[in-house]
Amino acid sequence: MGNNAGGLYALTEEHEAIRAAVREIAEREIAPHAAEVDAESRYPIEAQKALTTAGFHATHIPEAYGGEGADPIATCIVIEEVARVDASASLIPAVNKLGSMPLILSGSEELKQAVLPSIAAGQAMISYGLSEREAGSDAAAMKTRARREGDSWVLNGTKAWITNSGVSSWYTVMAVTDPEQGAGGISAFVVHADDPGFAVGPKERKMGIKGSPTCELYFTDCTIPADRIIGEPGTGFKTALRTLDFTRPTIGAQAVGIAQGALDAAVAYVKERRQFGKAVAEFQGVQFMLADMEMQIEAARHLVYVAAARGEVGGPDLGRLCASAKAFASDVAMKVTTDAVQLFGGAGYTADFPVERMMRDAKITQIYEGTNQIQRMVIARSLLK
Repeated sequence: MGNNAGGLYALTEEHEAIRAAVREIAEREIAPHAAEVDAESRYPIEAQKALTTAGFHATHIPEAYGGEGADPIATCIVIEEVARVDASASLIPAVNKLGSMPLILSGSEELKQAVLPSIAAGQAMISYGLSEREAGSDAAAMKTRARREGDSWVLNGTKAWITNSGVSSWYTVMAVTDPEQGAGGISAFVVHADDPGFAVGPKERKMGIKGSPTCELYFTDCTIPADRIIGEPGTGFKTALRTLDFTRPTIGAQAVGIAQGALDAAVAYVKERRQFGKAVAEFQGVQFMLADMEMQIEAARHLVYVAAARGEVGGPDLGRLCASAKAFASDVAMKVTTDAVQLFGGAGYTADFPVERMMRDAKITQIYEGTNQIQRMVIARSLLK
């Protein structure tokens, strides 16, 4: 693992207290609405209110901007515990981090003061606009353009698959400012929903995370003040990649939470369900499935925390660790939720139990914030260089 000292972490009493607090809120305020949120493809407003009231909607924002200044593991624990009952709701803290990290990493002090306090206070949310229909894994092939005009930047183009679009007020958007320079000609901007020439498209109809709206963003001569650029022109793609080292562990945390929720449901079910005159839990074939699920979740959880902790100290293998955590945890989530459906038998295939939703929700964790194929490329490149 290279410089191991930087990857060490210890869970503190404060971390355990955060877990207990979020679990209590999740069970009481979020879980009761999860099935309905999924069935109706509606935004989990109850979850947003509960998380915001308790200060768990954007824990990563530094105290200087009115935030909690939570460490990366604490933020992962929040996301994990929300995802355990509702993956859609866990995208509230996760995407607030994704959208604001470029600003935290590279933004001017003035821009941070203009944007971050409203997110910390829960008055606004922030989304992240990197992907386009024809620039997904190959994000540097984006076509959205920004040109400087006097005291403004003018954006034109379309972004796709933007999480929490429409409910967010702020959007971090990557656009080409110098087409000659390739990835080095991409810049990052902060756009507000009220900016002229900005519009949100219709909602995608999705397999899972149906409570979180996913839409296109349209920029038609969208005009923003010149000081809304994040960092220097041409540094946007670098900022985008650095951001992923801080946010890929949060997707890992989301995956771990979904998997844990599915295991918890499966354990409860097999203890109750009787076949051949005994509880299904008494069959060794079932016990071995549960044991494998538990081992994999625990391994994924620790890898996620190691990667999250490493973000604070950096190091040459940071990207590799974050890619490993995201890919491993999401693969585990897909396997565990699929096995959970199996353990429920025919009942697991119905919407009467949460495991079919968890299986559908788990799938996206293998795809977004870099497909697991891209993560494997990142890992291999790091090993071979």
